[in-house]
Amino acid sequence: MTSTAQDQAGRVWLITGTSTGFGRTLAETVLARGGRVVATARDVSAVKDLAERAPEQVLTARLDVTDEGSVHRAVEAAIARFGRIDVVVNNAGHGLVGALEELSGEQVREVMETNVFGVMTVTRAVLPHMRARRHGCFVQMSSVGGVVGNPGHAIYATSKFALEGMSEALAGEVAPFGIRVVIVEPGPFRTEFAGRSMTFAEPIADYRVTPAGALRARFRDQDGNQPNDPAKAAAIIVDLAGKDGTPLRLPLGPEAVGRIREKLQRQLADLDQWESTLVDTRY
Repeated sequence: MTSTAQDQAGRVWLITGTSTGFGRTLAETVLARGGRVVATARDVSAVKDLAERAPEQVLTARLDVTDEGSVHRAVEAAIARFGRIDVVVNNAGHGLVGALEELSGEQVREVMETNVFGVMTVTRAVLPHMRARRHGCFVQMSSVGGVVGNPGHAIYATSKFALEGMSEALAGEVAPFGIRVVIVEPGPFRTEFAGRSMTFAEPIADYRVTPAGALRARFRDQDGNQPNDPAKAAAIIVDLAGKDGTPLRLPLGPEAVGRIREKLQRQLADLDQWESTLVDTRY
């Protein structure tokens, strides 16, 4: 067993949204490293195969991030079974493509309830346990869309920007207790996110030939053709979660790294160009 695998052996990971995508791949990676997994999903039958494959390493639990009772029951079951939770992966999320004007109020609330308030609910449920142990790590699954707001992805960007702000503040709050936070910002990976996991707002004709309309078409075309391997992303996450020196943010994939760098450079250039005007605010 490699030193990395030895580091992972025995750690307990609670992962939300384990039925498909990054959640499933992360669970499989942790198990391969000898770790233990609390595999959660809204439909627990979707993760029962993990428990059948590795019954000593896996606990399955129903967890709907929008149902606070189910969150607390899953956390209590995890601690009862394994005695602790070392890493929480807030992976469950909801995608929605559409210009802001195209979105219904119900769609807006659904995305925010899952991607923001659901993450808060899970995080707050586990924090007392980790704080008491003075140990733990939260892996917050954001997106390149949590740094760069794409036209046509307004509510998704809203949710992920909110997640990043919350997580950045959280990192400072819990660091004195030995708890780490890692914000993962993937670009396009070959999961089901752009396929059956993605929903689309009712289109307005005027937006068809705008950047928002182009994003709608691009999402429909990229499903199954994304250039990046989720297994490689999962290996990076499992290797670095909770490790000394790991940065707060982990952009994953060349597209994410490139687009985030471009945005930051543009912001710095704007600050440099306009600084004399922007700082002229004193009495």
